[in-house]
This record gives sequence, C-alpha cells and structure tokens, in this order.
Amino acid sequence: MARKSRPQKALLIIDMLNDFVLPGAPLECPGAREIIPNIKRELDEARTEGYPVVYICDSHRENDPEFKVWPRHCVKGTKGAEVVEELKPARGDKIIRKVSYSGFYKTRLEEVLKNLKVKELVITGVCTEICVLFTSVDALMRGYSVYVPEDCAAGLSEQGHLFALKHINEVLKPRR
Repeated sequence: MARKSRPQKALLIIDMLNDFVLPGAPLECPGAREIIPNIKRELDEARTEGYPVVYICDSHRENDPEFKVWPRHCVKGTKGAEVVEELKPARGDKIIRKVSYSGFYKTRLEEVLKNLKVKELVITGVCTEICVLFTSVDALMRGYSVYVPEDCAAGLSEQGHLFALKHINEVLKPRR
C-alpha cells in the first residue's frame, strides 16, 4: 500500500530587515530582536528537514506612496532593506521583494510556491498586525495551510500583535 505523501511545507520569513529590527530603525518593531532566536530555530528545522525557505522583503522606491503613511524604510538597494545578519539567506533560499503589505501582492510568491509544490506555510516575522496578517490572509484565500508560531512574530504594538494572532487563529481558522 502506497504511503500518502505529506504536502510540501515552506518557511516564510517576513520583513526581518534592518529597518524593522535594528535599534533606532525607522520602523523599529518592538520585540523583533527577541524573536530572532525563535525564527532561527524554525530556519534550522527547515534546513534540516529540507523544505524551502522564502524571504519576503519590503523593497520600496525612493518616492514610494507608502511613505505618506509610514516613515521612509526599506528603500531598494539600501542597508535598511537587507535581511538582518543573524538570519541571512543561504544558497537556494528564495527572496521575494514586495512593495506592499502582503507577500502575494504584485509578487511572484504564488508562482514560486506552486513550482515548489508547497501546500503548507509556516509564517514568521514582522509586523504581525500588518505584513504577517495580510500575507496569512492571502495565503488562506489561496488554499494554503497556514501556521504562525506565536513566538516567531512581533508587532508594532503588543495590542496589534495580539489582535492579529487572535484574528488569524479564531477568525481565519488556519487549516493545519
């Protein structure tokens, strides 16, 4: 009897970039530095088990309209738009550059995941109430199973972080 194969899993690391994580960064996310070891744990597991790692990275133009809402951050080609040193991508990892909140919006993320035959996503990073939430929503709407380890996400505020996690778990009811 043939064994049923488990759906392919991928680890998404969202916006663990200098402009969100470093002290005094333009959009410093409180708690971002504290989740680095936890994301590293997930990263080590992905590499050990051999499933794909996908970095979702803000990459804005100099005059991005988002800067009317948020401070100037993660401008393409700047040090602020680079992944923090502790979580640097390795050979074979995928990097998806985004210009808005969702990792799916106007990116090739869905194409990459389909090519990798991914069905399950472990979503980590910042900011829980913005990019983690919107990427999770878009993933669920596209039929992916989604899991956000609570110790691998940080929000701009504790209230926003807790709201997003509750929303993901109780309203979106991720399939895992």
